[in-house]
Amino acid sequence: MLPAPNHRTQGQAIPTTPQDKDGEAEQLLEQGIERYQNQEFQTALGFFQQALSAYQQQSDRRGEGKTLGRIGLSFYALGEFNQAVEYSQRSLEIAEEIEDKRLQGQALGNLGNAYRHLGDYEQAIDYGHRSLSLGQELDDRKTQVAALNNLGLAYKALGDYLKAIEYQQQSLAVVQELGDIFTAGQILKNLGNAFYAQGDYAKAIDYYQQRLAIAKQTCDYRVEGQILRNLASSCHACGQYDQAIEYSEQRLAIAQSQGDNRAEEQALGNLAVAYEALNDYIKEIEHQRSGRGIYGVAIHDLDTLVKRGKLK
Repeated sequence: MLPAPNHRTQGQAIPTTPQDKDGEAEQLLEQGIERYQNQEFQTALGFFQQALSAYQQQSDRRGEGKTLGRIGLSFYALGEFNQAVEYSQRSLEIAEEIEDKRLQGQALGNLGNAYRHLGDYEQAIDYGHRSLSLGQELDDRKTQVAALNNLGLAYKALGDYLKAIEYQQQSLAVVQELGDIFTAGQILKNLGNAFYAQGDYAKAIDYYQQRLAIAKQTCDYRVEGQILRNLASSCHACGQYDQAIEYSEQRLAIAQSQGDNRAEEQALGNLAVAYEALNDYIKEIEHQRSGRGIYGVAIHDLDTLVKRGKLK
């Protein structure tokens, strides 16, 4: 999923005098955001809860609303989706009360994602459309990107792959205009997943290859391994067993270089499955050649694989 964009303002240095309660609350919020970005979600939650208490003591409704949203995001990241709904709903209520439309858009997006994980896809789609409408009203391209992508995820969960692809392609077009390759990478993977679920393996491979290029560009070995796994699965699904083997071998090399034993085991298992399928495929080709005549393309494939040493 794509989280709702962060619209917090960039303020001045925070005074540390005990009398400056505004500075204290903001500092706690900033510390929580820093921990959240480092994926220390439980620690971040503690800072956000302290910030919430400080904002409430000051009767700062805007600060309270944005902190409730952060708490909702933290619970979402921890897999506590009911709690994420509760805090995001409270954030939305304050945003509507103070007429802060940007904060409304964030809360709506967070609610949509949480409801999707709870399996309530109608609610997820409703909140997604509301978030998208606000993003369009404000001409907020980042909110539009998040809403479109997350709507795509909700429709995919419903099994409506055509709508999922439609919304995610719209999201990709906007994010490419923004030049945000990191978010583009997430959407490319989501599109690959949607086409794979639809059974259109050729298009899935195309989007996965584009995602792989970004992972290599940014030296993101973890994502590179994930996408190589998806590429291997897609190639296997459409009978491109030699290509599936190549991708699995690349994934294996990355896993070994990163000391990722689990990924290494998975890659070895995928290689075993691919080689078994390839050998079955070759036996069928040989049967066709000996019993039913020569099939030019198949035999060409066989000879190529033999020359490359893929067959034992």
